[in-house]
Amino acid sequence: MGCVKRNVLMLLHERTEKYADKVALGIKTKYGWKELTYRGVGLLSRKLAYYLINGLGVKKGERLAIISESKPEYGACVFASVISGMITVPLDVKLTKYELKSILSDCEPTVIMVSKANLEMARFLKSEIPSVKEIILMDEPFDDIEEKSIYQLPDNYDYRWRFRSSNSTAFIIYTSGTTGAPKGVEITFRNMMAQLDDLKIVIDKILPYEHVNILSILPMNHLFEMTVGFSTFLNFGFSIYYTPSLKPKDVLSIMREKQIEFMIVVPAFLKLLKTAIETELHNSPKLIQAAFSFMFKIAKFVPSYRLKKLMFKRIHSKFGGHFSGCISGGAPLDVSVGEFFERIGIKIYQGYGLSEASPVASVNYQRRGDIASVGTPLNTYIAKIDAETGELLLKGPAVMKGYHNQPEMTAEVIDENGWLHTGDIARISKQGHIYITGRIKNMIVLSGGKKVFPEEVEAVLEKSPYFSEVCVIGMSRTFGMKDGTEEITAVIVPDAEICAKYDWDTVEKLVKTEVKKLSLYLTAYKRPVNIIVRREPLPRTATRKVKRKEVKEFVNV
Repeated sequence: MGCVKRNVLMLLHERTEKYADKVALGIKTKYGWKELTYRGVGLLSRKLAYYLINGLGVKKGERLAIISESKPEYGACVFASVISGMITVPLDVKLTKYELKSILSDCEPTVIMVSKANLEMARFLKSEIPSVKEIILMDEPFDDIEEKSIYQLPDNYDYRWRFRSSNSTAFIIYTSGTTGAPKGVEITFRNMMAQLDDLKIVIDKILPYEHVNILSILPMNHLFEMTVGFSTFLNFGFSIYYTPSLKPKDVLSIMREKQIEFMIVVPAFLKLLKTAIETELHNSPKLIQAAFSFMFKIAKFVPSYRLKKLMFKRIHSKFGGHFSGCISGGAPLDVSVGEFFERIGIKIYQGYGLSEASPVASVNYQRRGDIASVGTPLNTYIAKIDAETGELLLKGPAVMKGYHNQPEMTAEVIDENGWLHTGDIARISKQGHIYITGRIKNMIVLSGGKKVFPEEVEAVLEKSPYFSEVCVIGMSRTFGMKDGTEEITAVIVPDAEICAKYDWDTVEKLVKTEVKKLSLYLTAYKRPVNIIVRREPLPRTATRKVKRKEVKEFVNV
């Protein structure tokens, strides 16, 4: 219990008092900057908590779902949920109504907190999910709206903390949507506290300053953002700014305006930024191109980041002149992209983790020279390699409680000795540095770090009477911007009757049309990019499991 008390009071009492008038969370809107100070976040949190407890009568352990893009009010909703004894369920705004309905049927929330942009979706879900008592708008109220706005709630800030044990659930993070049983990772207060303690050691080394401006570009339903980009940075008293657009032009504009010093990113964003820099260089006068090329070559031998910043002052001024670096996670980092930024004086710290690890297990903050490594395990984690499979196993107080309502699925990934089976193939050097070399799970990791479970896509496609067999795999791209990342590929064996009825060209067209039609039940990033129609049955094991490796080999031929 003390663990919970320390965690919440640290964030809502000590921090709101110590940094009272400092900006905690801000976002650029069409009307200018909307900012909440630490005191402001605390007051809004308490006001909402009072309403949840006294106005709605919520009980300990009931769920509060959030459907919103990142914004300052999001943080207040998370804290209010904790104060009132609720479990926070942050949801991906890109999911379809079918996927969200499946998730909410699993976790049965009492309240949905929603942004204006997602209000219609929340109304649909309330009509479909009996447990939902109320929708509360996270924005300022507007005309013709039945729902209460967070800003219209009574100005009552008296509340009684609802303490819970350190092993009680703080968050349920869903890592997949529609079909079968949704996969909700339960993160406890003990898990979160272990992460905050571990990440304090990391951030103390990376950012040894008292005042740091952070730019947040990842959605809050991403546990990487919730743990590091939100909770850890607020714990340090930093100011976090959100951007409504991820276009390099808009991001760079905010970086300059708010003198941004640090970010949490996924590798795809770094690739986008590198391309934007290279495109601008390509369009520059030949003299500037030649000067950059010369300095880029010699920068390899320059150890000082301060000197590199002077060498590439033109680029750094585009970032506002204060940007020092970022932690990259969510997907493997392309070493050449990491080296590019290191060379021009921007520090790239590759991290590794998974939702089941709350989510950060390691950050390469001690030896950035070797960008391929994801670093040594965080302070409370121990790591080892399974001698038979080469799989990375993790153990520590930040390993999740389990999957919500899924004890059998939980037992598949956390063994009887408490080791989390990551599904990643890795090696650990003599110095303890982890190198991820592959994956044994079927999970597909897209360029932006989004994770897709093939079984989920297959279950949607298998509903078609035209398909005899379906196998969804991730195929690596070997060219262009997304080189080294995976794309979703659906391999379909058509039904025998269809094949007998039409010529092969017609069968292929029919199958592709059907895949595209059924894909509308999936959120955009889960839809197959490539559709391959196959005449022969899929290769299977003696127990009728599809041999995905052989299917991949067939596709690559």
